[in-house]
Formats: sequence, structure tokens, C-alpha cells
Amino acid sequence: MFENLLKLVQENAGDAIINNPSIPNEHNDAAIQTASTGIFDHLKNMASNGGLENVVSMFNSGKVDSNALSGLSNNVAGNLMEKFGINGDQAGSIVQNLIPKVMGQLVNKTNDPQDSSFDLQGIIGAIGGAEGGLGGVMNNLKGLF
Repeated sequence: MFENLLKLVQENAGDAIINNPSIPNEHNDAAIQTASTGIFDHLKNMASNGGLENVVSMFNSGKVDSNALSGLSNNVAGNLMEKFGINGDQAGSIVQNLIPKVMGQLVNKTNDPQDSSFDLQGIIGAIGGAEGGLGGVMNNLKGLF
């Protein structure tokens, strides 16, 4: 799942990272990796902090919740500021141009039967699989479907 997420961020990183003077070209790959990790880690944190229902609901509804989007953006912006020494406005611009696109495409791809790059079971397994494995997570979700 992470490799596909990384690829999705790479595909959308043009103006946000690659053509952004705040991120020197030699750090483009690291910034893309940082953004991807930030998205993945935030989804994991949402799931592990009792928000697995919200994550599943987001993917099932086909719409990215504004609270989730805000949390993801804040997480990624913080990671970018820490790792690359950019200010809040620069990080905010990056996430504003990147996170909504990536998350919208991630949700759409998950719901597209013609696209096998993402599926809900794989995402839930990746972000929530640590405790009890995928079977345990899926058992906890039975009532949601």
C-alpha cells in the first residue's frame, strides 16, 4: 500500500514540491517521501486512536472528511517544516496544493473497480494491522458494513 501511495504523491508533486523553490531540487525525493510517510502515519494514528470507523467511512463514502484532511495537512506540514527547515507558510502552501489532490485520488482509486492499485481491505490491513492483524481489524469492522 505504501509504495502505491508514494507513487500517487510523486504523480501529484509537480507544483507542490518539484517546482517549489522552498524545496531545493536535491531534496525533492525526500520531500515526497516525507509527505507520503506523513499521510500514511496520520491514517495509522487515526485508526489506532479509535478512528478506524472514520477511516473506513471516508473510503466508503468516496469523500475525504474535512477534519481528516486538516489533520493530514497539519501532520505533513509539521514534518516538512521539521525536516527541511521551511516556515509555516511554505509548508502550508505545499500541503494545500498536494494533500487534497492525493487524498481525493486515493479515495477515488479505492472505490474504482477498474483500478486495483488500492483497495479498502489492503489499506485497513496496512494502517491497522499491527494489533490483531488484518483479521482482528476486519472483525472489529463487521458492524460497519
